[in-house]
Amino acid sequence: MSTTHFGFESVDEAEKARRVRGVFDSVAPKYDLMNDLMSAGLHRVWKAYTVQVANVREGDRVLDIAGGTGDLALAFAKKAGASGRVVHTDINEAMLRTGRDRLLDAGVALPTLVCDAERLPFCDGHFDLVSVAFGLRNMTHKDAALAEMNRVLKPRGRLLVLEFSKVAKPLEKAYDWYSFKVLPRLGRLVAGDDASYRYLAESIRMHPGQEELKTLMKKAGFGHVDYHNLTGGMVALHVGIKC
Repeated sequence: MSTTHFGFESVDEAEKARRVRGVFDSVAPKYDLMNDLMSAGLHRVWKAYTVQVANVREGDRVLDIAGGTGDLALAFAKKAGASGRVVHTDINEAMLRTGRDRLLDAGVALPTLVCDAERLPFCDGHFDLVSVAFGLRNMTHKDAALAEMNRVLKPRGRLLVLEFSKVAKPLEKAYDWYSFKVLPRLGRLVAGDDASYRYLAESIRMHPGQEELKTLMKKAGFGHVDYHNLTGGMVALHVGIKC
C-alpha cells in the first residue's frame, strides 16, 4: 500500500484518511472558538478577503469544499441570492453537521453533502466557482482533488484555495515557536486536545508552498493561476481560472 504523510509522520494512505477524520471529529465542537484564539481573529479577515475576490453574483452556482462550519458558504449564499445555488460540503460529518446547524440558526438552508473532494459527485462544468478554505492540505491526493475541482467548473470558472502557506523568512522563528510551543498548549487548555493542534502545525509545514501549489493547479488544468499572500505569507489565496 502507498504511504503519505500525516503531519511529520509517514502512514499508509488509508490510515491518513481515518486519522484526519479523527482530528476533525475531536475539534469540531470548539473549531470556531479555536480559530478565533489561534489566529487572533485574523481568519475572519482572510475569509472576508476571499469572499471579496470571489465576487459571487446573483444566480451563480458555488461549490464550497471542506466547508466545515459554513463561514464561506453563508457569505456566498448572501451574494448568490435566491436564483443562485451554494452547495456546502465536507468529508467530515461532524464538521458538516456543526456547519449545517450554524447555517440553519442564521436562517439559511443550503444543500449539504458529505463528499470526498477527490471524487466529487457532480457533473462536468456545473459550477461558476469552487472554493476550499483550510482543507486542501488534509487531502491525500491533492493533484486528484484539484483535477476534480477543475472538472466540475464551467469554462472560465474559478477555483479559490485559501490555505496556510510558507511564511516570510523574517517571521519563521517566531512562527515556529508559536506553532509548536503555544498552539498545542492552547488546544489542550481550550479544546482538551493538544495532539490535533500539533498535527495542524505539522500539516502546514508539509503543505506545498505558494509556487508549488501554483504549479500543481496548472498541472490540474487551470490555465491561469495567481496567488495573494496574506499576513506575511502565513496564508495564501490561490485563484485559478479554468480555460
